Amino acid sequence: MNSLPATDPQSVTRRHFFNECGYGVGKLALAGLLTDALGKSRPAHVAPKAKAVIHLFMAGAPSQLELFDNKPKLKALEGNPLPPSVIGDQRYAFIQRDAAVLGPRFPFAKHGQCGTELSDKLPHLAKVVDDVAIIKSMYTEQFNHAPGQIFFNTGFAQPGRPCLGSWLSYGLGATTDNLPAFIAMSTGGGISGGSALWSAGFMPGKHAGVRLRNSGDAILNVSSPNGVDVKLQRDSLDLIGALNRRRLAIENDPEIATRIDAYEMAFRLQTSAPELMDLKSERPETLKLYGVDPKKPSFARACLLARRMIERGVRCVNIIHSGWDAHSNVAGNVTNNARATDQGSAALITDLKQRGLLEDTLVIWGGEFGRTPVVELTTFGANAGKNGRDHNSYALVMWMAGGNVKGGATAGATDEFSLRSTGEPIHIRDVHGTILDLMGLDDNQLRYLHAGRERGYSRGSGQTERRHDLEGVGAARRSGAGPPLRHRLLPLDAA
Repeated sequence: MNSLPATDPQSVTRRHFFNECGYGVGKLALAGLLTDALGKSRPAHVAPKAKAVIHLFMAGAPSQLELFDNKPKLKALEGNPLPPSVIGDQRYAFIQRDAAVLGPRFPFAKHGQCGTELSDKLPHLAKVVDDVAIIKSMYTEQFNHAPGQIFFNTGFAQPGRPCLGSWLSYGLGATTDNLPAFIAMSTGGGISGGSALWSAGFMPGKHAGVRLRNSGDAILNVSSPNGVDVKLQRDSLDLIGALNRRRLAIENDPEIATRIDAYEMAFRLQTSAPELMDLKSERPETLKLYGVDPKKPSFARACLLARRMIERGVRCVNIIHSGWDAHSNVAGNVTNNARATDQGSAALITDLKQRGLLEDTLVIWGGEFGRTPVVELTTFGANAGKNGRDHNSYALVMWMAGGNVKGGATAGATDEFSLRSTGEPIHIRDVHGTILDLMGLDDNQLRYLHAGRERGYSRGSGQTERRHDLEGVGAARRSGAGPPLRHRLLPLDAA
């Protein structure tokens, strides 16, 4: 539609005003949106201790009892129910409260100068355990997979909130023009929480994780079709970009700015993504360290690619490995998944350290919740009669490495049954607060205006807000309005 003549005051529409005024509100808004769409690096709130995050998310919930949390007393009690006084009001997802105790399935031994106990299913992690901080006293409010996975990644159980990688992208921007600030990959099968695990929620879509495939073309249709050369594609994108910018100036919709940015990033990825995914430049000893066959997709291959992404300026990488849900045959489940993930996880730490990248790169490993110390016995299917474990939201174990986190440390503990975290349990949001702090972001200042309301990472839940203090300021408790609680959480600062 043509603009109406400006000589008739009655005919000057709001659209005409935005479209024609060179210094009008629409043009100013466009400038701001396009500046944000470029995603340039932004200053941190405080001095950062880490520059990048690699999140190894073990979807399905690994059993802490078969990996990190040795409880010899369970062996003596095996076959008997836990006393009702111990169970209390704890709920399970699929079993009764009088289920029989099941002791750890594998032997444990101490490793490294730190003397951390690990099961024999983690022989590779045992070699780097002095670089790893294990967090044993975590808990979550969710005991089913989809809400638990979403909660672990976003701090909320329902879809629609930005995940941690999106907050990092929004708060710090990108450090490279050729790759996204936030990349997600997956191995091992389906993901209960779906794309909410790397979603930008209510933020512009440009802050969402860009999902790359672990084999073949990193992105479908990344290669140009026959007959389309670089010049033709560049000309087409310039025309589309001009039309989108014109529409953006009229409507001021941030998703149009996201679309502009996505087209440009896709164009750059046609060059950068194939180079990123090509492992021919990697030395044979590096491939051997990870146990990688460059032609075959695997968790270890994804870990190696994560290191390459960090080298090229990616801010956050989320690798999701599914398959840890051991309702039956927990011994076989842990054996198979540890075999798939242990070498790659440990190799990533070693590789980053050898290249001088570990100090600036925070590596995180963990699932959405823990498993029960009592048995779930399946009576049908291939695993009939093979002991499993149910969901346990009260005892969750994870680890961190790099990012100036104190290697060899252990934070917190569980009770003698690995039923609950003891002392002052650590909430998932507290761990997220730790990560934000290490990356230089203060969650008091990290805000996004959505639907006329300021939203922060931990705001809007109606729950007590908490924030750790790595330097050890004493604990205090507050609720309601006002600043988040300063809470001594993880004594993991290496400084």
